[in-house]
Amino acid sequence: MTAVVQQVGTTVARVRTGWRTKAKPGQLLTHLSLLILVLIWTAPTAGLLISSFRSKDQLAVSGGWTALAVAVTQKGTRLPTADSSIAETGLFVIRGRLPGTDMGTKIRSYGLNARDLTAAAPGESLSMQDGGSITVEADGSFEWSADRPFTHTRGPRLFYVVERSPRFTIDNYIEVLTTSGLGRSFINSFAVTIPATFIPILVAAFAAYALAWMRFPFRNLIVVTVIGLLVVPLQMSLIPLLSLYNDIAHAFGAADGKTYLGVWLAHTAFGLPLAIYLLRNYMLGLPREIMEAARIDGASHFQIFTKIVLPLSFPALASFLIFQFLWVWNDLLVAMVFLGNQETKLVLTGKLASLLGTRGNNWEVLTAGAFVTIVVPLTVFFALQRYFVRGLLAGSVK
Repeated sequence: MTAVVQQVGTTVARVRTGWRTKAKPGQLLTHLSLLILVLIWTAPTAGLLISSFRSKDQLAVSGGWTALAVAVTQKGTRLPTADSSIAETGLFVIRGRLPGTDMGTKIRSYGLNARDLTAAAPGESLSMQDGGSITVEADGSFEWSADRPFTHTRGPRLFYVVERSPRFTIDNYIEVLTTSGLGRSFINSFAVTIPATFIPILVAAFAAYALAWMRFPFRNLIVVTVIGLLVVPLQMSLIPLLSLYNDIAHAFGAADGKTYLGVWLAHTAFGLPLAIYLLRNYMLGLPREIMEAARIDGASHFQIFTKIVLPLSFPALASFLIFQFLWVWNDLLVAMVFLGNQETKLVLTGKLASLLGTRGNNWEVLTAGAFVTIVVPLTVFFALQRYFVRGLLAGSVK
């Protein structure tokens, strides 16, 4: 009993000593590097999130990093002509509101010349060359009054400085969520992503086990080929593969090869090299003694694979599942090539791209759409994130 107490006391003393130990310079450098990487990744995402709650007018004058500051813009307009004047108690008056002044804006100053925007403050009057004087209020309303009728046929120019207070809105999200066909695009994305995620995992798991624990001719050559396929750009094979699909479809009397089966096989082919590489390296790290004991007990390769290797390889499987799901869910190119842009087959990324308009001037909707689409990948990632790092490191480092 005394020995146990002494051992516990020694352990506690070591722990306390470890707490007092200063961090080494290498550890501080590592932590600082990680902090910088986190900031590099999260800062643009935070800016995109802030921008998704801003209107198109706000995004046009300032970026997301200035969303909490007052935005200052310079504007100019022409005042109404004499036809807009009305007679009031011996005066002739032209009233109106300056463009670009709505809720959340305030006039800082104004003038009759673009070089002198601070000629008058809100509430102060300026003499006009066409007669009378003009007064601009802080809310953007103005009154131009004179003691004789206006005769000008072309309104003079007025320049002013507008302050826009920070204002956030959910209109972008409402526009995205109420878009016609968005629900159908969600279903199409799931119809593409789920099979295109599990098919390569199933095929790669069998292939990785064979390359790791089975002996057959040209095994090393196949491994080298798989590694080489990792660096092949998928864009090189899109059109030839689509042509092959069309030839097969024509042979069976179909119009074209743009089907869900085609896009599943395409994503499977593009994802298999990475899947086999990660899973094979992970399976090679499993204890050899377990495999040998199973063989001695008479287990076949299939039984070893299903009863031993698969349960132990779950971290690597989860890691690749996250990779593949994120890639397929966010993919636009492969889906557009092998499915087309028909409304009934359009995936979510394609639907969001169509919201930009023909000239791409509705890009403020894309910021909200990005966070609408990110909900599903984030759910998958956080559900499997505890296996992610362990499986990734074990499958990529030997």
